[in-house]
Order: sequence, then C-alpha cells, then structure tokens
Amino acid sequence: MKETRKRWGALKLSVIASLAMMLVVVCATVVLGADKKEYVPSAFASAWALLPPIIAIALALITKEVYSSLFIGILVGAVIYGQFSPERTIMHAFKGGFQSVLSNSYNVGILIFLVILGTIVALMNNAGGSAAFGKWASEHIKTRVGAQLATILLGVLIFIDDYFNCLTVGSVMRPVTDKFNVSRSKLAYIIDATAAPVCIIAPVSSWAAAVSGFVNGEDGISLFVKAIPYNFYAILTIIMMVSMVLMKTEFGPMAKHEKNALKGDLFSMEDRTNNEPEVPDETKKGKVIDLLIPIICLVVCCVIGMIYTGGFFGGADFVTAFSNSDASVGLAVGSFFGLIITILLYVIRRVLPFKKCMDCLVDGFRAMVPAILILTMAWTLKAMTDSLGAKEFVEASVKAVAGDFMNFLPAIIFLIACFLAFATGTSWGTFGILIPIVTAVFQTDGGYTNYELMVISISACMAGAVCGDHCSPISDTTIMASAGAECDHVNHVSTQLPYAMVAATVSFISYIIAGFVQNPWISLPIAIVIMVLTLCGVRYITNKKED
Repeated sequence: MKETRKRWGALKLSVIASLAMMLVVVCATVVLGADKKEYVPSAFASAWALLPPIIAIALALITKEVYSSLFIGILVGAVIYGQFSPERTIMHAFKGGFQSVLSNSYNVGILIFLVILGTIVALMNNAGGSAAFGKWASEHIKTRVGAQLATILLGVLIFIDDYFNCLTVGSVMRPVTDKFNVSRSKLAYIIDATAAPVCIIAPVSSWAAAVSGFVNGEDGISLFVKAIPYNFYAILTIIMMVSMVLMKTEFGPMAKHEKNALKGDLFSMEDRTNNEPEVPDETKKGKVIDLLIPIICLVVCCVIGMIYTGGFFGGADFVTAFSNSDASVGLAVGSFFGLIITILLYVIRRVLPFKKCMDCLVDGFRAMVPAILILTMAWTLKAMTDSLGAKEFVEASVKAVAGDFMNFLPAIIFLIACFLAFATGTSWGTFGILIPIVTAVFQTDGGYTNYELMVISISACMAGAVCGDHCSPISDTTIMASAGAECDHVNHVSTQLPYAMVAATVSFISYIIAGFVQNPWISLPIAIVIMVLTLCGVRYITNKKED
C-alpha cells in the first residue's frame, strides 16, 4: 500500500514538473516570439523586386518554352527573398509560393471555373453543336474578313468577364475561323483584344467592380464611367483591331502566321506533327441550339452568380451588386449550373448518353491542364514579387515624380502601370497598387487639387494595366486567350506584342496631350486620328515591302 502511494506521489510529482516545464517553455516562446521581428529581405522595396518576372518573361520569349522560364523566375525570386539561404529559399518557393496560391480561395474558384468551362466545351464538341454552328456560320459568313469581324462582335458582346470572354469566344468561333484559314495566332489576338480592353470600358463587368473597389471616399462606379473616354489604350486597341481586319494588313510575326494559314498551316509550328485543324464530325446529330442554349445559359447563370455574391437577392440594386460581387465564386457557381443544364439538355434530347457526358469531365480537365499549370506558376511568380515589396517600390517611385510633372503625370502613370502589369502579369494587382496612390497624390483636406487630372490619371492607370497585361506572357488573360484559341502560348505572345506596342505608343502620346487639354471630347478624337494615321503608315510600309 505504501509502495503504491509512493509510486502515485512520484507520478504526481513528475506530472507537476512536466506541466511546470511546459509552462516555462510556452512563456519563453511567447516572450521570444514577441521580441522576434518579422523577417524582411534586404532587397525589399527595391528594383530587385521586379527582377524575377523580367527574367521569366525574357527567357520565355528567347527560349519559346514557358514552363521552365516561369519556374526559373520563381526560383530567382525565392533566392533573392531567402538571401541565398537554401532552407529559406525552398520553404518560400513552396510554402509562400505554390502552396499559398493553390490554397487561395479566389484562385481555386478560377481553376474550378476553368475546368467546368473546358468540360462544357468538350460536351458541345462531342454533341456536334460546335460543328453545326460552324456549318451554319459558314453559310452566312462568306469571307475571312467576315469571320474575323464576327469574332470581334462576339467578343464585344461578352463583356461580363475577361476569363469568360476568352474561353467562350474561342470555343464558339474556332470552327468558323478555321474554315476560312485564319491563323490560331490571329484568333488568339482577337480574343485577347476583346477581353480586357472591352471589360475595362464596360460599366457592368467584373473589372468595373474591381476598379471601383480600390477608390476610397468616392463613388467608384461614377468615377469609372467618367474615366471611360480617357481610356485610350482600350478604345484604340479595338479601333486598331477592326481597322487591321478591314484593311487586310498584318505586320511583324503575325504576317508570317497569316501567310502560313492561307496555305493551310494554322499553327505555324515546325515541331507540331499535324498542322491541320481538327475537322468536326458532321455526322453527329447535334444542331445549332446545342451550342447556343449552353452558351446562353452559361452567360445567364454566371451573371446571376456574380450579382448573387454581391447581395442582389438581399436587396442591393443591380449596379451595387455587381460592384460588390466576387467574380471567382460567381463564375464557379454560375458555370456549375450551366454545366448541369447542358448535361440535362443533351441527355433529354438524346444527343449524348449520360456516360459520354461524364467522360467529357475528364476531357475538359485534360484540355485545361496547360492553362492551369501556366496560371499556377504565374500566380506563384506574382507571390514572389509581392514578398519582395514590388508595391512599396512602385509607390515610392510614383510619389517621387508626382510633384514636378503634374501635367505629364497621366503619361508617366501609364508607363509605370504598363511596366508593373507586364512584370507581374496582373491588371487587378496593378489597379490595387496604383489607384490608391493616384487618389492620394491629388487629395487635400477640402477635396482634390485637380479633379479632372485625377480622373485622367486613374484612367491612365487602368489603360496601362490593361496594356501591360495584354503584352505579358505570364498574364492570366493572355494565358486564357491562348487556351481559348488552342494556340501555342509563346506564338500568341510574340505575334501580339508588336500590335500592342503600336497601340501603347499612340496611347502614351495621347496621355501627354490629355494632361494639358484635360477635356475628353478634344483629346479622344485627337488620339483616334493619330491611330488612324499610324495604321495608314503601317499599311503603306507593309505594302511597299511586299512590292
């Protein structure tokens, strides 16, 4: 009995000692943790923050290989962050990079939307809806110009969201442009040029909602509408695209791709074993409605999904609901219901058996794997630049030049936004960084020093962000355009870049004029005239070279 008590006493003593030791360790951890400063790399908020994406983009354009280029950019960012410490570099690349972006709910929603949209496209192809629409369109569209203009029109009409625009326009118009030997690079350019540029001048779009959310102390939607006439890059890109189609003029690498397409090679890829487009199976019993009904239902469901997340069914008006919407959740939920409707339609009409519909889930996911992989690596690269203080570096740069060059500020902001969006591959991230800085530069205690110039500067920020996003190989919209057109990604970037640079140059000149004129109805016509004259000059030079 005594021995039992002795053992019990020893056990209690050991438990108390263990608890005391744990308490000491916890207290020490808390104290040390409170004193320990958060790790900040020595290169934080310096020009080094933009080195990783610059390396990735340069390698992609030189080597024509996007996956390894993005990975090397990520690795360079992690090495700079970790200051050559192997453990910190590896942990930051994976925990602070890949794992972080793939656990982000917004990113996951976009990936779900991609897979579902890929599945719907696979369903439409297997049901014969795409082939039926291609046959119908070929009976009504007689020329290459008509096929390209029809693609532009559809891209303009789908202004709700750029992701949705890229993949929908590509899947619908690919059979039509293939029939008239329009190169996949040109299709990808048309898709990309009617995605972000259209969304950024549409008051009812996910982009308008994003921009308005970054403006503090102002009616965001009202300011967005006032900035539309000053959004030179978006407007001039659309004018340039339509003009080039009507003039039947191409330049740069795109000219070579279009010439190859006229000979039957739509892809201009030497290592591609089959350069012929896939010929739709016209023996299937699908009809045009098997493409139109899924697309219409998809648009309606996605719009309802977006306004639902913005509180429309809780009493908010349509514009407010769109301003407060969560595009990631809205598109994922909307596309899911669009998928259900499409499957029910095909099963009820006996166009596809249920088992075949389920097989399309795998086909759709497989088709989107390249886009998902590039998107994931692009998001990770952006996480590297964020951790190195790209935002703080740009903020300091803008404030340094704001005081002495107020009339030139819109043009300067346009260039900064171009470079930042090009390097990071994100328009929305550029909005989030620059718009609050721009409003702070013009704010005073009683209002604004020059409200009209502030509107021009915000518009220049939006235009520059779209321009940089348009040019960047690591931009999600550029990646989506390549996926929608089923075009090699590097081919799309290299053929689109000269076109985007022409529009960017004219836009930069226009912002210098707008900074002094400060009237949209004078500066916008001047910008359009400069663009038209530039295109006429390009056509003259191109024709002279051909002669």
